[in-house]
Amino acid sequence: MSSTTTTRVAACQLAPTVGDLPANAEVSATAVRTAISAGADVVVLPELVTSGYVFSSPEEARGVAVTPEHGVFAAWAAACTARDGAVVVGGFCELGDDGLLYNSAAVVDASGVRAVYRKAHLWDREKLVFTPGSSAPPVVDTAHGRIAVMVCYDLEFPEWTRTAALPTAERPGADLIAVPTNWPLVPRPAGERVPEVVIAMAAARVNHVAIACADRSGTERGVDWNEGTSIVSADGWVVSEVGAGTGVAWADLDLAASRDKRLTEHAHLLDDRRPELYGAVV
Repeated sequence: MSSTTTTRVAACQLAPTVGDLPANAEVSATAVRTAISAGADVVVLPELVTSGYVFSSPEEARGVAVTPEHGVFAAWAAACTARDGAVVVGGFCELGDDGLLYNSAAVVDASGVRAVYRKAHLWDREKLVFTPGSSAPPVVDTAHGRIAVMVCYDLEFPEWTRTAALPTAERPGADLIAVPTNWPLVPRPAGERVPEVVIAMAAARVNHVAIACADRSGTERGVDWNEGTSIVSADGWVVSEVGAGTGVAWADLDLAASRDKRLTEHAHLLDDRRPELYGAVV
């Protein structure tokens, strides 16, 4: 991947209908096809885009839970064939091989499902439906660079974004963190950004990694959504956002630039870490 390569990222803000798997599958596939036909290299879809979010019971969630072999992912993969190297990251209600339910996200390209991530940090009443994941965010090597995935509330744990960005002997650090999300509307002072977007900006800046957050829109069973879909550069600035309603945030990013962690000649975001002093964190 050349340092001058530009990757076109599309973060899609959609309004899935809770409990309607066929309709949500079609909405998500249409969004992917439309974004890729408009030049997207990487498409990010919201959390639980195939199922909706505000379940009335675990049984309702189980009724729309799918495995990674479901046809919705084949539809995303088919859409990817229209553009060399296209990648989709989207959320779904997963029925695990163990019979448990997970709030998951799939990384898909023309070859099919490349990776599945299970949300590790469950928000509020999600704990009544889902089992938390127990694995670190995957970092998938794609035609457009190294893409990590996490889901919504995961973003609010700095240890998790650092885990995705930090190269190790086992895997490289991410160039882009894709975040399918459903952020419930919360009060904020006039003129201020959605708080989770502020968190994304900070995480991007302290790790020098681009972050693409695909939120959802509308109201679902009394829950209003923040409609905070945003793409944040590795320098920590919002370079594109949707605002109210459905829509797409677009950004052309040099993802390879995320690999340069130097701030100045003598300051380096990763080399300057002092892990021996951080014992209290873990």
